[in-house]
Amino acid sequence: MTADGPAALRPGLIAAEQLAAAGSGVTVLDVRWTLAGGTSLADFEAGHLPGAAFVDLEQDLCSAPRADGTGGRHPLPAAEDFAGAMSGVGVRADRPVVVYDAAAGISAARAWWLLRYFGHRDVRVLDGGLAAWIAAGLPVETGQPAVVPGAFDAVPGSMPVLAPAHLLEPAAGLLLLDARDAARYRGETEPVDKMAGHIPGAVSAPTTANVTADGHFASAAALGARYRAYGAIADASAAANAGAAAASTVGVYCGSGITAAHEVLALHSIGVPAALYPGSWSDWISDPTRPVRQGGEP
Repeated sequence: MTADGPAALRPGLIAAEQLAAAGSGVTVLDVRWTLAGGTSLADFEAGHLPGAAFVDLEQDLCSAPRADGTGGRHPLPAAEDFAGAMSGVGVRADRPVVVYDAAAGISAARAWWLLRYFGHRDVRVLDGGLAAWIAAGLPVETGQPAVVPGAFDAVPGSMPVLAPAHLLEPAAGLLLLDARDAARYRGETEPVDKMAGHIPGAVSAPTTANVTADGHFASAAALGARYRAYGAIADASAAANAGAAAASTVGVYCGSGITAAHEVLALHSIGVPAALYPGSWSDWISDPTRPVRQGGEP
């Protein structure tokens, strides 16, 4: 799928009009989900992009949480399980995939990251999600569309990851970004996990600042300025020219690896590679010997 011309978006993203122009040669996945409400098949059936297949984030994009908490609240799915789920919704390695959610791309980014991690080379997130599609005057359909099964062989390792060992003794040059709300980073509140605070050395960089009020990703210039301030980009020219990390490694975590994938996508869109800590905070605190910091300092 090409994205040439004046309307072309940054890597990993596609506009509603571009997707509409691409026609039927794209596999479209609906990944609407919220932490509070989960995934709703009823919402999908009430209206979705034409031909889109329904993806249940907690069933298809995660494995079951483990009793000891390792892997976090949303552990990565096993390769064979992910391959089966994606093949079942029509994904093929030789066919572009576009994923979307309601608007901001938080849950869609989980699917984007997993597909990339397991080896798919052409995956994009619909910028602005379903809301942008509707705002562009494009049609939606209801009910359950017929899905032609695909064939996707999931091979892990195509996206960089961080493990606790990397963070207990971080290598020189690691910039670790905490994608949660700043209050959770500081430990002032913790609505989901059993312990509040952040990983020592992490810098607060909430994912919500990656998007505008209407759910679109901020401009490349705005994102470049943001991540340059954190030290993820070396200089002003890097954001416009494929990016160059000032840190030798940029890592991202959140509560359970969902919103952190969105931050990885935001960085990818301006040319800065970033490693994801998949288990994130909920995995980190599963081991009581790991250090925890509270307050506003790394």
